[in-house]
Amino acid sequence: MADLFASADPAPPANAPLADRIRPQSLADVVGQEHLTGPDGAIGRMVAAGRLSSMILWGPPGTGKTSIARLLADAVGMHYMAVSAVFSGVADLKRAFAEAEQVARTGKATLLFVDEIHRFNRAQQDGFLPFVERGIVTLVGATTENPSFELNAALLSRAQVLVLRRLDDMALGQLLDRAEALQGEALPLTDDARTALITSADGDGRFLLNQAETLFAIAPPDAPLDPQAMAALLHRRMPVYDKDREGHYNLISALHKSMRGSDPQAALYWLARMLVAGEEPLYVLRRITRFAVEDVGLADPRALEQCIAAKDAYEFLGSPEGELAIVQACLYCATAPKSNAAYKAQKAAWKLAKETGSLMPPANILNAPTRLMKDIGYGKGYAYDHDAEEGFSGANYWPDAMQPTELYRPVQRGLEAKIAERLAYWNGLRMQKGMT
Repeated sequence: MADLFASADPAPPANAPLADRIRPQSLADVVGQEHLTGPDGAIGRMVAAGRLSSMILWGPPGTGKTSIARLLADAVGMHYMAVSAVFSGVADLKRAFAEAEQVARTGKATLLFVDEIHRFNRAQQDGFLPFVERGIVTLVGATTENPSFELNAALLSRAQVLVLRRLDDMALGQLLDRAEALQGEALPLTDDARTALITSADGDGRFLLNQAETLFAIAPPDAPLDPQAMAALLHRRMPVYDKDREGHYNLISALHKSMRGSDPQAALYWLARMLVAGEEPLYVLRRITRFAVEDVGLADPRALEQCIAAKDAYEFLGSPEGELAIVQACLYCATAPKSNAAYKAQKAAWKLAKETGSLMPPANILNAPTRLMKDIGYGKGYAYDHDAEEGFSGANYWPDAMQPTELYRPVQRGLEAKIAERLAYWNGLRMQKGMT
């Protein structure tokens, strides 16, 4: 029976997928993640020191998480084992830890790579802790999901989270260059089609190489394919660039800024340019939804409702009927009152949270479900706002070591003008109660 925990990957066979055949052979070959693997990156520094700490590699699909884990073990001379949370259970983990303990007796450290680590439940994640703490394994987990939500706090406290970036056009272009070198031939594409192929990958290197492999296998040899011919061959709509070669990111920027400038006519034009060219409709709608929360916000909360309704309508109706729902969301956002107060408040709040660390909430607003917690003051002095005359107690909700900070400043437009009045009213009550 094959060893599930082989310490080295065998060379891929000649008929293996292209993405496997051009996997990087060293960390220097990994593209698009130089902020981590370069000399000044976290991984580069650990490798230079010859000592790895446990880490979680968080990033989109096709950005090199598996390759980096495998190459890390080679770079520092560690025993390599890999499991997948999709296919592995408790018995597989026990086998992995037992093998790692045997390897440790020989004086060699083990790197345990856990793909899709977020798929393990909380109890299974806790099972890693004693082996990580004892140094039996150095854990390298890979996930496409936010570790803050999917992984135990105890596990996160013992592992460094490293964020992998979506592959940019330059990195994707390098992958195509390597694929052509391995095949010994160029892709049968015009320059515009090659650009469209890279754009369609949306930062996913594995998807790009799979598409390239299809083109190598079935593209007609007589003439290079243009974007339309390539799209027909791959049965996937590809962005088509006009004679001025204005690309995907230029057009989405034009759409966003036209909506921000409250010009629904221009916004509708740029929306049409993208959809007529073959852009993925849901991608455009995602960007409009982002606009609704970044540039409209609470000045008109229904902008977000319109976008979510447009998504549901598009998925229900399909194309081309569903595009009208996207048009409606675009026009609603372009004509709505604008405010970036929520966006600015988010940035200010995130910055403040990073600066202040783990300050405890004031005791008066802590829950006290046990007798001990009540005895040490949890919940003492809490003022129930509904019992106050104005439905407002004016109590302090900030950590004792911090001064209250104004993060959200509504503008005098749309609904936010009313919100500003309400905040001013509450601030006045605080002053009357001597709570400022």
